[in-house]
Amino acid sequence: MIRFKFKNASSNGEPASAKAKEANHDHREHDSYVFRICRLFLGGLANIRTALPPPPAPFVPQKGPAFTRLSPEDVVRMAGQHPVPCVLSLSLLFFMAVEYTLAMVPASSAPVDVGFVLTRPLHGVLVGRPNLSSALAALNTVFVGMQIVYIVWTFLVEGRPRPTIAALFMFTCRGILGCSTRLPLPEGFLGSGVDFPVGNVSFFLFFSGHVGGSVIASQDMRRARRRGLARTFDVLNVLQVVRLLATRGHYTIDLAAGLGAGFLFDALAGNYEEWKEHRAGPAGKL
Repeated sequence: MIRFKFKNASSNGEPASAKAKEANHDHREHDSYVFRICRLFLGGLANIRTALPPPPAPFVPQKGPAFTRLSPEDVVRMAGQHPVPCVLSLSLLFFMAVEYTLAMVPASSAPVDVGFVLTRPLHGVLVGRPNLSSALAALNTVFVGMQIVYIVWTFLVEGRPRPTIAALFMFTCRGILGCSTRLPLPEGFLGSGVDFPVGNVSFFLFFSGHVGGSVIASQDMRRARRRGLARTFDVLNVLQVVRLLATRGHYTIDLAAGLGAGFLFDALAGNYEEWKEHRAGPAGKL
């Protein structure tokens, strides 16, 4: 009987063992390639999860409402550590009682202004001495000019634009509010041709740019360690407030809002500078 022995060979003449090794190598490369693809995909998902913003804070913490964890000793300790909020809480209750019981001013009556009441004697003096009123107005105009020169100087000469940016923010807002609500001139207004703005031109009552500009300048002076000049501006600003009340050039609320506007827009200008520097790096610094 003739037996045929067939060699373990492939169709192209290569041994089967070599073919199997090559096939296993291809499978390993394919498996590693698939593994890399999966790893990149899973890594991308992880990056997407970390890039997502955190969920909003719950209205009720997991530990429960904060007041349920306060003991009487905690309340006493908080009052000792934070007396200012405690005083403000009492003032809130006081002015709520005043607001709900104070009689409203009729539309046919003149506004009631505490600043006008306090400066009534000085107003009577200025009514009888118009030259003195004009002299004080001229001095006030000089003070406003000092504010303008200082704010422009810090930008053009010192290269610090924050006071200028604050003034631009403030007077833009003042213009919008002044056009939105046009208040009548206070009764007994003592105008002068040398008062700023010079020439007896019209002006916005709300809010006082005189006071706000002085605050912006004095805040910058403190940052520049010009504390003596800052204190001088503060004293002149107080005298300016007294004169404006005595001449009925502004209501008390105009002056108070101008004071707050000076601080507000100075801080806003600082935030604007930080935002520009953060976005553009050192090149974004004005």
